[in-house]
Amino acid sequence: MRSITQPGAPIADRIQWVEARGRSFSFTLEKGLPLLEAAHRGFAAQGFAGGVLEMKRGALGPFAYVMPALSKTPNHAAFYSETHRPGGVSQLSTGTMTLGVRDGAPFFHCHALWTEDGARAGGGHILPEETLVAEPFEVAAFGLDGAMFTAAPDPETGFKLFGPVAAAPRAAKTDRRALALRLRPNQDVALCLEAFCRAHGIREALIRGGVGSTIGARFEDGSVVEPFATELTITAGAIAPGEDGPEAVLDVALVDYTGALAQGRLVRGDNPVLMTMELVLEVVA
Repeated sequence: MRSITQPGAPIADRIQWVEARGRSFSFTLEKGLPLLEAAHRGFAAQGFAGGVLEMKRGALGPFAYVMPALSKTPNHAAFYSETHRPGGVSQLSTGTMTLGVRDGAPFFHCHALWTEDGARAGGGHILPEETLVAEPFEVAAFGLDGAMFTAAPDPETGFKLFGPVAAAPRAAKTDRRALALRLRPNQDVALCLEAFCRAHGIREALIRGGVGSTIGARFEDGSVVEPFATELTITAGAIAPGEDGPEAVLDVALVDYTGALAQGRLVRGDNPVLMTMELVLEVVA
């Protein structure tokens, strides 16, 4: 399987995870608010400090983002591009967001694909500090109670990354067992999730959110993304019962460091994590 040498030594525990409770709900992001504030308000209104959300449409502007890029130093295996600020209003087509905490304040990690004013298709990592909601739009969310994605220095990759940590319950209304996960580099996304589910007695689950990166990509339709650095969003995902135990089904969209976009269903066993993959498992059975 493909792998990329990271600047730091591998951490022994290859999955960072926290057991929690959760609930799915929807809300409308308010026009004119910073995207971060609009998302935070939506979760807070349901009693949650954080969680994940999925966007299938939406209008952003002003808007800022970065794409994956090659690293100019040995301090990182890959890095970010310069900041892009397209004019006008950009229309989202798909995206996922992890809403958590960084430096004691609300923060998000969000990857998406969109069409910019002028019909240019783009994708990448949306910057919380410079992005506003241009028009109201509805999102599907999953709130977490008892866990929080918190940004912390990661000695393996050299980045400050979101990972789940235990959090004091807020007595929010919940109806599902939920597990917040961060997958570390150089392990196949699907096989890693399947092994985790077997170990924790999970036969069936929905994958909520899903923000991360893979070392290129291999799709079931035979298409291949060769550039190794990507920014990826899970557009739909599930753990389903299979002949040999739980099987992961992962539909994704991504941009690579050349700016090329790709979408499809990942091949199981041939799509290793580059830097991180954060998501929530909503347990069904």
